[in-house]
Amino acid sequence: MLIALICTDKPGAIDIRKANRDAHLAYIKDTGVVAQAGPFLDADGVMCGSLVILDVAGRDAAQTWADGDPYAKAGLFSDVRIEQWNKVIG
Repeated sequence: MLIALICTDKPGAIDIRKANRDAHLAYIKDTGVVAQAGPFLDADGVMCGSLVILDVAGRDAAQTWADGDPYAKAGLFSDVRIEQWNKVIG
């Protein structure tokens, strides 16, 4: 099942993002369930959120993954949506 994590950073949290980026990228690599991922950018091109597409068994597995993300553990996000996603193109 494909699940989209749509994450919004807390305002002014770019330093938290930068400090935890290497751990976040390692978590993506080590868990092996991320199909696609990348940051959202604000009008100035500064990272301000994340889109992560997971290929997992279901919503519970997606929530577990999201809870274990170093960004989440560091308190980066103001909001995280977990949505089932259907790939149509690409």
